[in-house]
Amino acid sequence: MSKCKQCGVFVRDDTGICPLCKCVLDTDGEAENKYPDIWAKNHVMKLIIRIYLFVAIVTESLLIALNYIYFNGLYWSVIVGVVLAYIYLTLAYTVSYSRAGYRMKIIVGVAGGVLLLYVIDHVLGNNGWSINYAFPAALLATDVAVLFLIIFNRRNWQSYLCFQIAMILFSLIPVILSALGYITVPYLAYIALAVAVFLFLGTVIIGGRRATTELKRRFHLK
Repeated sequence: MSKCKQCGVFVRDDTGICPLCKCVLDTDGEAENKYPDIWAKNHVMKLIIRIYLFVAIVTESLLIALNYIYFNGLYWSVIVGVVLAYIYLTLAYTVSYSRAGYRMKIIVGVAGGVLLLYVIDHVLGNNGWSINYAFPAALLATDVAVLFLIIFNRRNWQSYLCFQIAMILFSLIPVILSALGYITVPYLAYIALAVAVFLFLGTVIIGGRRATTELKRRFHLK
């Protein structure tokens, strides 16, 4: 492909003269990358993630050694290691599964964050704050995020209905843990479930026929 410097157009055939201005074409048109490598940025990110993984492993190894040498009854190196691992897994998931919807990325991020807090809670003495407060609070924060997404994406608000159903199912987990006795402060768990249910009902009721049509389409109902 050649380019005319005078007209600024590309000529696909093998002619050496511009059909518009009759000037000699610049055969250096290949330098103009008309179809850039859309994965170049992805490759750079993967390289950065691999470098981060190496640095994280070296750092965690040093911290484990220091924690062992100067042990004071707290395995603080485990907390740092879990944080480093969470950052790595988050970055790796975002790049490796770049085509995954942001809804799934939110769910994975929240689940990973809750697991991270649980490990930290366990290392610090298993005081129960991670499942009593952090888990339900994360669910409430996700519900609020869904509400804002619906508000700011009003043209496609019905696409969040399945996400809301998933949030109801996730909100049942702390309620079940409360019934089993693992959660000793259950009020926040019930609030998270109530918010998820009412947010879904509000979307369905206010959305009307458009909401019911979306649910029928999603679940293949007639």
